[in-house]
Amino acid sequence: MSPKPLTLDGRHLEGGGQLLRLAISLSALTHLPLHIFSIRANRAPARKGGSSQATAAGGLKPAHLAAVEWLARATWAETTGMVKGSRELEFRPLRRGEYLPEKKKKGGGEDGVGGGVWRDVYDTDGDGERLVRRETEILLESPGSVCLILQAVLPYLLFHSPNTAPTSAGTASVEDQETITSSSVPLRITINGGTNVSKSPSIEYISQVLIPLLVEKVGIPPIATRVIKRGWSSGRADVGAVQFDLTPFPSGYKLSKFHVIERGAVTKMHVSILASDLSSSNTLRGKVTEKLLARHPDVEILFPVEEVTKNGARLYLLIVAETSHGYRLGRDCLWERKSNASMLETVACTVTRDLEEELRRGGCVDEYMQDQLVVFQALAEGRSVVDSGEDMHATLHTKTARWVAEQSLGLQFDEKGTCSGCAFEVGENFLGRKKTEREVEETSADLESLRIA
Repeated sequence: MSPKPLTLDGRHLEGGGQLLRLAISLSALTHLPLHIFSIRANRAPARKGGSSQATAAGGLKPAHLAAVEWLARATWAETTGMVKGSRELEFRPLRRGEYLPEKKKKGGGEDGVGGGVWRDVYDTDGDGERLVRRETEILLESPGSVCLILQAVLPYLLFHSPNTAPTSAGTASVEDQETITSSSVPLRITINGGTNVSKSPSIEYISQVLIPLLVEKVGIPPIATRVIKRGWSSGRADVGAVQFDLTPFPSGYKLSKFHVIERGAVTKMHVSILASDLSSSNTLRGKVTEKLLARHPDVEILFPVEEVTKNGARLYLLIVAETSHGYRLGRDCLWERKSNASMLETVACTVTRDLEEELRRGGCVDEYMQDQLVVFQALAEGRSVVDSGEDMHATLHTKTARWVAEQSLGLQFDEKGTCSGCAFEVGENFLGRKKTEREVEETSADLESLRIA
């Protein structure tokens, strides 16, 4: 009998896209059917241009839809409501942990069954054909955030088990298949959309703050990032593309608990500047350097990214503080109006001030990192701890992520933001595990009632 879907109210807490992204991501991993209503209902109505008329609030935007469609194809999910603007979605994955080659879905339309996402790439040099990686892509025709799409699909990329394809274009022997299932095939995913988009993490933040923390402190495999083309939501919408290379966890793997604690002293500042012209870039560089040295005279200042955007409405600044214990905290600003000398001063002051406030709290993660670690706390084996610093209460996004994880996985976060993860095992039948746990609980309850009687 098909399991009953988990029903979530899309208005709960943050009531935006994050609730949807995490819920769909966990559904794809666990194969727990999902039903979400009132999707993004807490979002204010959007206005087009200078019009006084607002479009309907909430619903699936193109970037949300792209992530949902990809996960639906990856798991051959049955869906209803998978269409732009939909405020209700049903998502029922059909296949778990299998290698599913890309296949066009017949008929199309908003509802139906997915059809695989992966393309095999072989190295034909040498004595035979060798599978070197699997590739996939997520295409957007608008500059929706690449990084938010990655947030939705990354847990699935890391924790699913696509290792049942032969090592060559022909049929593999039993011995070959055993070798494949004990190792992981590298994956490459290319996501089209925006790299620098308002109200979303930038690709600089992802590559300089999020990924280093996940790799060095949480324990996920390395992720290589390559910006093929920048995508902007300002100064005329422009669609870009980013390529991510990673190797997923092998079948049977469980992520160990992690402790993000003891920040250490600030030793380096990494400053990334995207400005309209070289003069603006140099001016902003000077202002930021002056302000950082005034507060941290002994710190080393590095400039990993300095680019000219050739557009007066495209100005971006990210400052990342690196500590002696390898933590990185970031603050940034995307200025989406015409910039001038006074605006450069405003941006420099805003970002340095916000970063100082983050550092004052003494935590190991910044405000925008909190919620992005919740899914890994929930999937890990054991109790993971994340120090967010003094006076740093859980953000609304963090509370929402914890609630979704609790509803989906049956665990509980405490008031300090720690939880005993569900010890998710790559390739496991999670629904079967939960069924067994329920049966044990029911049997224990029956035995207790008989003892009392």
